[in-house]
Amino acid sequence: MKRCNNCLNPSTRPRVYIDKEGICSVCRLIEKNKHTARGNRARKDEIKKIRDWGIKNTKSNYDCIVTVSGGKDSIRQAFYVRDELKMNPLLVSSQYPPEQVLERGTKNLEMLINHGFDCISISVNPVIYKRLMKESFINYRNIFTAAEMALYGLPIHVAIAEHIPLVFLGENPVLTIGEKHGKLDGDASKMRFSNTIKDGSGIFVSKKVTRQNMHFYTYPSEEDVNHAKIRIIYLGYYIPNWSGWNNGQFALRKGLITRKDNPKNTGDLWGLSALDDDFRIVNQYLKFLKYGFGHVTDQVMERIHANKMSKKEAIKLVNKYDGKCDKKYIKKFCNYIEITEEQFWTVANKINR
Repeated sequence: MKRCNNCLNPSTRPRVYIDKEGICSVCRLIEKNKHTARGNRARKDEIKKIRDWGIKNTKSNYDCIVTVSGGKDSIRQAFYVRDELKMNPLLVSSQYPPEQVLERGTKNLEMLINHGFDCISISVNPVIYKRLMKESFINYRNIFTAAEMALYGLPIHVAIAEHIPLVFLGENPVLTIGEKHGKLDGDASKMRFSNTIKDGSGIFVSKKVTRQNMHFYTYPSEEDVNHAKIRIIYLGYYIPNWSGWNNGQFALRKGLITRKDNPKNTGDLWGLSALDDDFRIVNQYLKFLKYGFGHVTDQVMERIHANKMSKKEAIKLVNKYDGKCDKKYIKKFCNYIEITEEQFWTVANKINR
């Protein structure tokens, strides 16, 4: 594995490439799209036009949909849409089953709503969800393969049903993936072609899981999206100083409850991420086994790009904390999907074979 000479982005990250000078595609993309006063004015004008389009085209009392979990990014988005863009948003949340979601996560979403928002929270069938999570782990070594399908598909279903054509998501993933032909902009209309969605929910259909069970996991058809004139926007592209760290500081001021566990147990430097469940910690560990990097790499990359951390400091943090996962989280996950820890390690040990 090679790492970018600038930000430590690994060559093993899917769809990332490192050029002859040792610089990754994410760094090149950020440099090409460097923030300038002129560029920031253009973004401000563009998001105002998007806002005006949403208000004009909605057939609802709501101007737009903002996808939320109660985490730092969604908190920043919700306040920006309401207080800066002066829109009336409907928050839409894809909820984890009660057995998985943490009390902290429930309280954070409750805190956000209590700041004066309407919110639709949808929980998928927990029996099917658990079965799909087990299949995702065994077949893809990614706990959330199926859950991410629902995360992306569910708000589009709501947008079509409620006749709200403007949907706001968070960060453009090209910032972390840096695909060679990717664009760093606000257009999320090509999301259906992402690796998470493009294979389709049909890969999980079986005798025990019907297509009816997979409704919210299935991304609406291109025909339905076009007929409803749905427009999907990466809001993070337009919010000044958007980053995980800055969003976390904003959310803390609004009342965000953070994770207090040690980075040696969680592989998370600041306890600002994945606050609503513990299984993301396990999934980051699986990613570490598969690709050689975890969440800490993502965190230090962001800080390096913001000129808030030196490469030397970043290397120390990556070496010390990246990919860490305490056994208690693995045990909890095994209990949830009803496998033994021996079975977990049998699957995990196949990753690098």
